[in-house]
Parts: sequence; C-alpha cells; structure tokens
Amino acid sequence: MPSTVHEFAWPDRVVVGTVGVPGQRTFYLQVQTGKQIISIALEKQQSAQLAEKIDEVLDQLMTVEGNPFHVPASTPIELVDNDDLAAVQEQFRAGVMSLGWDPTTAQLVVEAYPLEEVDPDDDGFLEDDDDDDPAEVLRVSMPVGTARAFAKRTREIVGAGRPICVICGQPIDADGHTCTFPES
Repeated sequence: MPSTVHEFAWPDRVVVGTVGVPGQRTFYLQVQTGKQIISIALEKQQSAQLAEKIDEVLDQLMTVEGNPFHVPASTPIELVDNDDLAAVQEQFRAGVMSLGWDPTTAQLVVEAYPLEEVDPDDDGFLEDDDDDDPAEVLRVSMPVGTARAFAKRTREIVGAGRPICVICGQPIDADGHTCTFPES
C-alpha cells in the first residue's frame, strides 16, 4: 500500500498542460481542489494514450443498454478549460498509470504511480519484499463530463507540438529542418 495517496474525489480542475516550447515541452497532469495542487510529469505518449482511453471508456459506457448514467458524446461547453497550468511544482514523474470506472460515483478513476528508478544492483529476480509498493500514488476521480473535457483538451495540447514535415514525416524545429531518410 502506498504510504502517500494524493486523492482528488471531485477535483475543481484536472488538466494536462505543458511547460516549454514545442520540441522541448514537458507534459504535466495537474489536479486542483481549493488551494491543493498536485502536478506530475508525463510523457507526451502517456498524455495522448490517456485521452484516447478515456474517450474509449466513455464511448463504451454510452452503448451500455439501460445505463443509468448520462455520458455526453462531446465536451460540454461549460467544462472547457483552456487556461494555463497553475505554478508547476513537480510531485513525481509518472510511470505506470491505470484507468477505471467507479459505478458507485459515476466517475472515471485515473491512478498514476511514480516512475521507478532501476537499481543497477538488481538481478532482475522477483523477491518476496514489502518494499515493492510505490511510495506514493495520485488518484483522481472525475465525473463523465469533466473526463470528456479533459480528453479533448489533452488531445489539443498533444497536437499543438511541432509541425510535421510532409516530405520525411519528422518534426520541424523552429530553427529549421533538414529532411533525413532511412537508409535502404
């Protein structure tokens, strides 16, 4: 069991945002309730996959016959959040993440665990050790409308990076670009 659980049951705000310029951005999942703010670093691919999986779960919930929960097909306009991140103080860099559905509260639940550092002395064998539990976890429960808005914003943030070269398919830097092709 993690020793520190950063739990947000009904957050005031939950967003993915970035710090830095395209090509050198750091992605953050930031959650806020009142004055409590937690920011964890994510990889761009983690951000994109989280948004994709949230939309998949919400779309699947919409097809469940007799589903008592109203799941919006698109982002409710009142939940759109295009504001910048609040001041970022990184709590940890996310490693393993999970996504679930809590039918008792009608919320999606995202859990993020710190990226584990590899011990160079580790022999790779699993040992019966109580120290295998992560030191902390971020657990965010968000209603379906908030989850839909979160996924939309995250896709937009991920897509706002460097433009892609139509010739070679590689990102174009602000200071120029030279096409590189794989050797045959």
